[in-house]
Amino acid sequence: MPKITLLQRSNLSEDQWHSMLISLLRGAAALQVAAAHLRAQVYPGFSTVQDPSLAFQALAFASGFAYLAVIVFFVLSGWLVGGSLLNRLDTDNAISNYAIDRVTRLWIVLIPTFGVMLLFGLATGALDPSKLSFAPDNAYSVTALIGNLLGLQNILVPEFGGNFPLWSLANETWYYVLFPLLVMLFRTRSTWRRVLILLTVAAIVQLLNSAILLYFSIWLLGAAFSRVRIECGPFLRWTLFLGLIGAAAAIRLKGKSDISVDSFVQYLLFSMVFVLFLSSMQVTWARTRANEWVNRVGRFFSEFSFTLYVLHIPLMGRCCTLQRPSLATPSSILTGRCICWCICSCMLGSSSAPSCFTCRLKPGPIRSGNG
Repeated sequence: MPKITLLQRSNLSEDQWHSMLISLLRGAAALQVAAAHLRAQVYPGFSTVQDPSLAFQALAFASGFAYLAVIVFFVLSGWLVGGSLLNRLDTDNAISNYAIDRVTRLWIVLIPTFGVMLLFGLATGALDPSKLSFAPDNAYSVTALIGNLLGLQNILVPEFGGNFPLWSLANETWYYVLFPLLVMLFRTRSTWRRVLILLTVAAIVQLLNSAILLYFSIWLLGAAFSRVRIECGPFLRWTLFLGLIGAAAAIRLKGKSDISVDSFVQYLLFSMVFVLFLSSMQVTWARTRANEWVNRVGRFFSEFSFTLYVLHIPLMGRCCTLQRPSLATPSSILTGRCICWCICSCMLGSSSAPSCFTCRLKPGPIRSGNG
């Protein structure tokens, strides 16, 4: 019989199988999102093709898990960011240090990315340097830039520079805000502080749309299960793993391909199987050469997952403009973008810039989590 243990501290140790899986999944999720957008820009939609070839069907299926990848990000963000905050609640200045960490890890990637997007906008003529705009509906305006730094895209302003994957960062930003508020609400003994927190939460709820609030429960699921360990045998682990793969395939084939209120139930069920599987993998992995290699691969891709996520759309757009009209075939565009994407990935992979998705897991208390 499996044994379920409620942990006193979230298990963020590097030498555990679930930590290795988290690293691999962070990188794989970012690559999946980028691959899905690359295919969508180069090839027509699957439903518009009559008698598609087997190769095209395989390509369309394999690159169609982008929304599920975002759900994986939400769960892992809750597990790592929420779990790390819970671990250090009893330390001095825990909430203020948490806030500094979150802002730093977001902005240290977003600000350079927005700078690159401004340069691309100038190069393509999408941005007029002689006119400084503050219009909230202008994707290149000062208002849009500040709004995106504050997580207000798709709420009060558009995604900066038309970089549409930034929509999910609004979710993440407000989850980072709501979680410590809820933690303080249950921990404080001061009535006036509880009233102040409730008023703040109420104001945030009024600001956000229903989908952002609803998917916060999936983020919380990750945070909650970071304190749960399931001790079981390989049969149950394999059952959960196959159930996870089956759920992903079912959503891809029969589910709703968006993140909305209507699609919440399918993603909640997937997330439940996902956190159960992660909780069952909290065992130490053997230090074999193969395991060490897999761990290094996971680390390599996870190091720049957030940067790749926020930069791939402007990068692919810029690569498209570099194609000569005479060579603007799907194959040439795909080749050019893949080359540009690989170059950027190698550059980012060799860098050590932190991000909200790139915090290293360390045994014991750690300074910040991962989003």
